[in-house]
Amino acid sequence: MKVFENSKWIWLATGECADQYVDFCDRVTYRRGAAIMRLSCDNDYTLYINGRYVASNQYGDFEHYKIYDELDIADFLQVGENDVRVLVYHCGVDTQRYIPAKAGLIYEILCEGEAPVCSREAVLSRQDPAYASGRQVLITGQLGFSFYYDATKCTDGGYAPSVAVDKQCTFYPRPIKKAAVHDRRPMQGVTRLNGGKRWRVDLGGEAVGLPTLEVISPVAQELTVSWGEHLEDGEVRRIIGKRDFSYVYKATEGLNRFTDYMLRLGCRYLEIASDEPIELLYLGVLPQVYEVKAVDCEIETDLDRRIYDACVNTLKLCMMEHYVDCPWREQAFYTCDSRNQILCGYDAFKGGNVEYVRANLRLVGMDRREDGHLAICFPCGSPLSIPSFSLYYPIAMNDYLQKTGDDSLAREMLSRMQEILEAMRRNMKNGLVCTFEGENMWNFYDWSKYSQEKLRIEKVSPPDLAINCLFVWALDCFERMCRATNEVFPYEGLAEEIRARARAFFGTPNGIFTMHAGAEEYTTLANVLAIHSGVATAAQASVICEAIVAGKTEPCTLSMKMLEYTALLQTDEKKYRDFVLEQIRENYAHMLNSGSDTVWETLNGASDFKNAGSLCHGWSAVPVYIYHRLGIAVPTESTRDAAL
Repeated sequence: MKVFENSKWIWLATGECADQYVDFCDRVTYRRGAAIMRLSCDNDYTLYINGRYVASNQYGDFEHYKIYDELDIADFLQVGENDVRVLVYHCGVDTQRYIPAKAGLIYEILCEGEAPVCSREAVLSRQDPAYASGRQVLITGQLGFSFYYDATKCTDGGYAPSVAVDKQCTFYPRPIKKAAVHDRRPMQGVTRLNGGKRWRVDLGGEAVGLPTLEVISPVAQELTVSWGEHLEDGEVRRIIGKRDFSYVYKATEGLNRFTDYMLRLGCRYLEIASDEPIELLYLGVLPQVYEVKAVDCEIETDLDRRIYDACVNTLKLCMMEHYVDCPWREQAFYTCDSRNQILCGYDAFKGGNVEYVRANLRLVGMDRREDGHLAICFPCGSPLSIPSFSLYYPIAMNDYLQKTGDDSLAREMLSRMQEILEAMRRNMKNGLVCTFEGENMWNFYDWSKYSQEKLRIEKVSPPDLAINCLFVWALDCFERMCRATNEVFPYEGLAEEIRARARAFFGTPNGIFTMHAGAEEYTTLANVLAIHSGVATAAQASVICEAIVAGKTEPCTLSMKMLEYTALLQTDEKKYRDFVLEQIRENYAHMLNSGSDTVWETLNGASDFKNAGSLCHGWSAVPVYIYHRLGIAVPTESTRDAAL
């Protein structure tokens, strides 16, 4: 019996709208034994059985790669009739975490000795009276909408039969375990302000979890909760440009307890504001984490230990149902960012975290675009693409193959990787890949000088060194995967041709490469890419490394330090070991000395990007990889065999 064989996609009879919350109500008879529930939705859910929270959070997916959860519900059932309720949230508009699709819920409940209970038109549904549907207040363009919950409108009425909806999906089981929900993160500091009309909470460090509160209010009134990673002028940064980091809860008179199980917050600080004074019993999050076991390591110095631990903490906080760049501002899955996270995770976590890595790489490969490029994030409703980020996919796929020896994923995704390479080849002129034109192309490499082009270039632009080096590197990786899977490599000689032509970017007076031929744009990033791709000869690589250490190139930001440090170490590890370690210690001590227990998006911290800099960013966990490579972090005997 295949999944959902007798189930139907259902929705509210009155139809769908963007930013909509819908309740579904069903009954199931239970006698004894095993009981499971499979369900999937567009695009998030919270499941309750007999009034108890069971599970939430739909895996980010596509209609052609639709993920369902299979939940063991036996412990939530009682003998006899049981009440099953599902709250489904439908976003309905493009974000960088969601592709708009038709609203719907599908499920089946299988109890030992009982007929299956399936989603069908007879299931009762209603638009949830407490959550405000259609409000559409953005947190950020990546995170999507916030919520308004009116506890004074909680009722049991208003249900009517559902309708079947036509959704054509191909189902797959969730490829990884679900994130675990833990007890409340303790409040480490509570400040009462304005006579109790405003309260500020310090959770004591970066936290990721589900928004929850407990207050006593003298009247029914709106409470506005804001969250952030640091304080500015003593207050949480709520409004930053067009971003609004807040949700609204309308309290009833008396005791209020509330948790939203679908929106995840990344924060250290929270504030709650009201018109009338309230008594605050709790404000914070239920930590929701993808549970991994860290490899125990021996690290000699206190500073290196603190740097390593902050990086591992950051890696953990940037793992949801897929990798996320940062838990506060975006929670978005980028190929470039995640390659750093994957490489660090191979060393940081027992077993190399391989199941999670594989699932993430597969999710990327399920992305579909007519132009062959990858979307900027996954899954993503935005038409925007970063061509350079697409090329990190075959590079990361080859990393996985070399690390695990598992060639099945490469075999499955060869055609998708070839589509990416073909998109690059179509944009070649005179033997080099040119800058990409069009409103949906962002020729971005790094936040450093000469490495970030404007969006939507409308005129023909000359080729740059970075995209050509990445293309060559990706071609080499693809060739290795073709050989490993006994497939024909279709680009014989192309990498060597580009290498030869890319040397037009070399020949400057200081003996290093420039970003654009004939220009004086000497970046660390473009030059280390020349090393990784083999565009630079061994002799040129030595000169490049000396120029980087001497400060003759535009520095790259933290996101590209993985490429810089590995290029230096593969050129001459003995010579550049101390330079790499000294720079890591200087840069990361700066973060730790500010009181942070996570590592930042850039060294400018919160002030960067017009005060929108992230203080917990997965791409900056690079020291984990470097420390293992250089023997600074040495797995203990008890965990040595458990590391990949």
